[in-house]
Amino acid sequence: MSTIVDRVRASDRAYQTLLEEIQSGTLSAGTVLGEVEQATRLGVSRTPMREALRRLAADGLAVQQSPRVTVVAGLDADDIRALFEIRRALEETSARLAAQRGDARAFAALADEFADVDLDGDEGRDAYYALIARLDAQLDAAVGNDYLSSALRTVRTHLVRVRRMARDKPERLAASAREHLLIARALASRDADLAAHATHVHLHNALESILQSLTEGTR
Repeated sequence: MSTIVDRVRASDRAYQTLLEEIQSGTLSAGTVLGEVEQATRLGVSRTPMREALRRLAADGLAVQQSPRVTVVAGLDADDIRALFEIRRALEETSARLAAQRGDARAFAALADEFADVDLDGDEGRDAYYALIARLDAQLDAAVGNDYLSSALRTVRTHLVRVRRMARDKPERLAASAREHLLIARALASRDADLAAHATHVHLHNALESILQSLTEGTR
């Protein structure tokens, strides 16, 4: 039994490390994830490494190019558009339900934090993304739908990669903070229509900014 538990823990550790490296860009799209090389680097055996790579492939973060070759999945404009299609459906539904079911005081407290957000420097931006994560967690708790939360977790796994594309655009970050403030205030006032609409506007603007960044990067 202990051997199985140790293997699962090793697999989880390898998966989490590779996930963070893919999301941060340390492992860029197309990087070969050699089973032997990665197992040696992360200090695990090949079996848990194989399981970690399978999980990454199931998440859509890695691609099995052949029986022996796994690479980090690419992320192009079409992928991002597809991601935002499902993101809109899930997050607008979540916002509407959370406005009806959630703790208004908790959302009001988050709105106050968005009103005072400081985006100067890496520390300020990291704190802002952490605040978004707390808003997401409060939304999930308010909705209380495990199926919806599970689907959103998958989407958010990919969004970490996507958000890096807008991270160096101060004007977009400032606009995003204002948009999140409006969403949080709508949730606090239990205005389901406004919460859903504000979420729609935020996602539209986020997608346009990311696609513009991609276009500028290819010139």
